[in-house]
Amino acid sequence: MAKLVFGMNQSLDGYVDHMAFAPSPTLFRHFIEEAQGQAGSVYGRQMYEVMRYWDDDHPEWDAERHAFAASWRNQPKWVVSRSLTSVGPNARLVEDDLEGAIRKLKAERDGEIEVAGPDLAQSLTELGLIDEYRIYLHPVVLGHGKPYFAGPRPPLRLMANDRIGEDVVRLTYVPA
Repeated sequence: MAKLVFGMNQSLDGYVDHMAFAPSPTLFRHFIEEAQGQAGSVYGRQMYEVMRYWDDDHPEWDAERHAFAASWRNQPKWVVSRSLTSVGPNARLVEDDLEGAIRKLKAERDGEIEVAGPDLAQSLTELGLIDEYRIYLHPVVLGHGKPYFAGPRPPLRLMANDRIGEDVVRLTYVPA
C-alpha cells in the first residue's frame, strides 16, 4: 500500500511560494533524491501547471536540474482537475470521485506518492488520506501568500526533524 506524503517549502510564517525563496543546492539535491524514489505524484491543477516547467529542457540548466527533470518526467502523475481536458506525458487526469481515485491509487501502488499543492492537500486531509506531512522550514518571513495548510491545521504528531543544508529544517508529522 502506498503512503501519501504532502511536503513543501514553507516560510517561518507559514506560507508556500516557490517564487519568493528557492532551495539551496543541498536541498535541491535532496529533492532530486526524493523524486527518484517516489512512486508518483498527485497534483492539483495549479501546482501541476507550475511543474510542467520540467517537461522541457532549458539551455541554462546544470546537471542537477536535468536530473530532477528526468526523475519528474519518469514518474507517474495524477492531476486532480475539473477544468483541464488533457494532461502531459506520463500523467492521468482525475476529474471525479477524488476519494475513490486516491484510495484506489494507494491500494494499487507501493512506496511514497507525493501530494503537491496546499489546496489539494487540504481536500485529502479532510478525507483522512494523507499519511505524512513534511514541512521544509526556511528562515524567511513572507507576510503574505498561500499558506501551507489551506484550511484548519489537522491534529498532528511530530515524528522527526532533520537539518538539511545550512538553514532548512524538515519537520515530519503524521496525523494524530
